[in-house]
Amino acid sequence: MGNYVSTKAEIKNYICARTPLIVVDSSERERVERMLKEISKELDVSINYYTDEKQVCSFNGNARQDVDGDPLHYIATAFKKHRNSTFAIGDIKRIGEDNVFSREVLNLLYLAKETNCTLILITADSIWSRLSQFGMLTTLEYPDMDERISQVETFIGQFNGRYPIEWDPQDIRMAATLLRGFSEIQIDNILSTTLVSKQKLSKEHLFELTEQKSKLYSAVPSIQAVNVNRNLEVSGLDNLKAWLNEKKSIFFASDDALKDRDLTTPKGILLAGVPGCGKSLSAKMVAKEWELPLFRFDLGTIYDKWVGESEKKMKEALQFIDNVSPCVVWVDEIEKALSVSDTGNDTGKRVLGQFLFWLQESKSRVFLVATANDISLLPYELFRKGRFSEIFFIDLPNAAERKAIIEQYSRKALHIKFDESETSELVQASKGFSYSDIEYVIKDTAQLALLNGQTIISKDLLLEKFKEIIPISQTNPDKVKQIRKWGSERAVAASSKSGGIEE
Repeated sequence: MGNYVSTKAEIKNYICARTPLIVVDSSERERVERMLKEISKELDVSINYYTDEKQVCSFNGNARQDVDGDPLHYIATAFKKHRNSTFAIGDIKRIGEDNVFSREVLNLLYLAKETNCTLILITADSIWSRLSQFGMLTTLEYPDMDERISQVETFIGQFNGRYPIEWDPQDIRMAATLLRGFSEIQIDNILSTTLVSKQKLSKEHLFELTEQKSKLYSAVPSIQAVNVNRNLEVSGLDNLKAWLNEKKSIFFASDDALKDRDLTTPKGILLAGVPGCGKSLSAKMVAKEWELPLFRFDLGTIYDKWVGESEKKMKEALQFIDNVSPCVVWVDEIEKALSVSDTGNDTGKRVLGQFLFWLQESKSRVFLVATANDISLLPYELFRKGRFSEIFFIDLPNAAERKAIIEQYSRKALHIKFDESETSELVQASKGFSYSDIEYVIKDTAQLALLNGQTIISKDLLLEKFKEIIPISQTNPDKVKQIRKWGSERAVAASSKSGGIEE
């Protein structure tokens, strides 16, 4: 595997060594064509090239020739007439298994071996094993960081006089980072679409680039793109926010800077805690603050009754995630999907093994946010250092956090601002309430106000609502106590102070 420069060097060596077969694994035919044209000029060798629409042409000349029917007969004749020649076929198909066409290609390779010729196949498909024995395989990856930076700079140079473009070198690097996993054509399409729709390129449009990922990649059933409100507010969780702010610079650091200190990007976080206290909302907060696309990975849909299908689905999902990186991936209630591995289910264990290996070894810039309500159901292997960057515990909101959430939802849903004494009463009344409990109380009050045409909502009305609701800390006190005990002993507190109920 390699970038443009290393792949080009490999192909040059194989041509000079007169390898009978060179397979270029790539879906970017145009990019490979440009590479072969450069090689033809640099080595001063003639490389003829066939595609269905162009027929036969030469990379170092303008001559074209139509081929009637299958091009393999034409190539065989050329190999017999001209020893030491090179011929390339673009987007070749039907060579992944034993069939009539692949056997014709095999015969052509025997001839290439005898005549010291080279056949180059450009394809993104697999190769029949009998064919692969004749040659060398090289993979042209999508543009690397340097290539993407160069492409963005070229694009800016092309349109800078016609549209206002405000990106500085740091913005260009950020854009190149966000465009990882796209082909040259896709990168041009994304940049062009953003420029035309916005009539400019400013810093705020960097976020627009991330929204294109879910539009350009084919859907994987177990993964859904999640829309993130750019005005999202999350109250409290100051320790978690500080940690994320610190790790953001590491996540977006250059490969060279990370390599210099033998570092990798942060893998992600596991959020455990009391239900309704902001674990799922935190995934959206990361995507919003880091200006990355958010994908929800439903691990439960991976499992299939047919042998081998679960492992196949997991592989496809992980490949999709790697392709759309950099991104944030959210796995909600991870314990429900992964606990199957502890039931003696061999398929569950293999799927868990795939997931853990990817979590440990993946080099992609993927930040995983996994949430869990019942941490006891998770396999112990998940807690090994290096799989998650940190494990945070999200407790019931403390007084300061309850104050912040009451003020936030009162402003948004009730359109009012209580004074300090009124807010203090509401904070006291909401002791033992989760974030979702408080949200429910305020928004239910707002619904009643809308239905009854109320324009003024009193503090007393809210106090009555708080008294009517049984908070989660009282519906299942033993379970909440157990969860809080685990969090205090085995995880980092997401907030700087303890929760809002007494032990």
